[in-house]
Amino acid sequence: MLNIVLMGPPGAGKGTHALWIAKDYGLPHISTGDMFREAMASGSELGNQIKAIVNSGGLVSDELTCALVKERLSRIDCENGYLLDGFPRTIAQAEALKTFGKEINREVNTVMNISCPDEQLIERIAGRRVCPKCGASYNVTFMPPKKKEGICDECGTPIVQRKDDNAESFKVRLANYYKSTAPLMEFYKGEGLLADFDGSIGAADLKKALVAFLEAHK
Repeated sequence: MLNIVLMGPPGAGKGTHALWIAKDYGLPHISTGDMFREAMASGSELGNQIKAIVNSGGLVSDELTCALVKERLSRIDCENGYLLDGFPRTIAQAEALKTFGKEINREVNTVMNISCPDEQLIERIAGRRVCPKCGASYNVTFMPPKKKEGICDECGTPIVQRKDDNAESFKVRLANYYKSTAPLMEFYKGEGLLADFDGSIGAADLKKALVAFLEAHK
């Protein structure tokens, strides 16, 4: 069974590889952003709490975030594995995930980290485009849409550039990422769960490396 946490800095290819991993291995792809949107739209008590915080410009607490993730992982579609993307982001969240993962029989057993040199990440980000509908990621230089220029291969929606996908904004995001995730790397290394992958080798070669790893651990 694959209970995966997928990690990696923005631009390393995490979003691209998350899509095919989830599809090929029949795993629900769970991202905190999607969960927040779903919860807020549901009208549940937890969703309403999150909606009030988000609408006021506040940050959703670790406690509420963990409650949301626990509820999501408890669903029947996660019974045979899952792919967590964007969670945990802090040691507190990782420790909470370890605790409630045991409680609901959904313990993480694989943490896959995709790394890449900063210079290459910055170059990739400048050319990154995303599908606003299905979330598929592309790059105008390295990985453009195959079917039609500027159109998502998956759902036919025009792809767009995010406002913060520029060099200056990205450097700030990258610094924040390293600051928050460096302790997480050590945490999962200590748990014996961390597997590192070189995201600079190109999407096709990285996919081969990821498939070999997943096949050996499923």
